[in-house]
Amino acid sequence: MTARWPVRRPTESAALRAAGRSARPLPPVPALMAALVDAVDRGDREGVCLAAHRVVRVAEGVDDSC
Repeated sequence: MTARWPVRRPTESAALRAAGRSARPLPPVPALMAALVDAVDRGDREGVCLAAHRVVRVAEGVDDSC
């Protein structure tokens, strides 16, 4: 058995490119807002940031020209 040294591992940029190739659908706004409220209630700053950013991503696609 031959070992290859060093073992090649994907870099962060390669992982980000791979993740960016396919669109992942976001949950509906009510679910995201519930997650945001829950994170605020628990005092989870990272959860608040994550939920808030996802709400903004969903809202960017909203067309309010009606």
